Amino acid sequence: MSAIRKPAKGVTMPIHDQPLVLHAPQEAGARLAEFIHRHPGLMILTGAGVSTDSGIPDYRDGDGAWKRKQPVQHQDFMTSVAVRRRYWGRSLIGWPVIRNARPNTAHHHVTELELRNHSRLLVTQNVDRLHQRAGSQAVTDLHGRADEVICMGCGYRCNRDEVHERCADMNPGFEQYSAVAAPDGDADLEVDFSGFRIADCPRCHGILKPDVVFFGDYVPKDRVYFALDTLRASDGLLVIGSSLMVYSGFRFCRYAREWSKPIATLNLGRTRADALVDLKLNAGISETLAATLHQL
Repeated sequence: MSAIRKPAKGVTMPIHDQPLVLHAPQEAGARLAEFIHRHPGLMILTGAGVSTDSGIPDYRDGDGAWKRKQPVQHQDFMTSVAVRRRYWGRSLIGWPVIRNARPNTAHHHVTELELRNHSRLLVTQNVDRLHQRAGSQAVTDLHGRADEVICMGCGYRCNRDEVHERCADMNPGFEQYSAVAAPDGDADLEVDFSGFRIADCPRCHGILKPDVVFFGDYVPKDRVYFALDTLRASDGLLVIGSSLMVYSGFRFCRYAREWSKPIATLNLGRTRADALVDLKLNAGISETLAATLHQL
């Protein structure tokens, strides 16, 4: 693991009083193709905007503000039985949305960039594993994967469907509820969860948690350092479908600027890195990537 120093402090938020220009997909595709021609070996960072066409909602609007209540906090999940009851109760509704989602054309276009040797590494902030299902091979799940559950006590690991089925069997009354799903397997459901029975670890009776990085927790250092090593060896950084409001993703833009790596963003709306990038494309993701691949 390389010793990488933290980049110097700089601009961390976009300038919101500047107009946000919406680019036509053909124009955006041509500009992105030109960027890739000049910088062919990229690290690609993706966010929730890549998966919205698969039916998985995102967290933020075009200005980077929350669309819904903030997701569960790691410390709250670990210390509060009530929070865990609420999370797993909501998960009975939210998890199937992620489990049953299918890759959309944006995922397949990103896979094609890898097949054409333009992607040295795909770092995704999403936990849905749709990039892998679309065929991408060199992928780092920065925030983990929602399809697996881990015991926080003994490290026991299992498929999330096993925990889902146990919770469903123990709480048959929750089959009646419906709600809007959230991006991480949660859902916007407000009912009385006080009687919800939680499935615990079958080995040590410890706390079971989806193998994802909840808000307030830290991305494992080995993932961060591996991605940063790849970024340093890359020709540039391409961000797709992320507002970059969470530092775990934004950090790569800061390091890229520190290392004089060119940065391009493709996202509908503003990003936290607008003041740092060399090319900002405010355009539809799938359509722009299709136009880009046609030009490459």
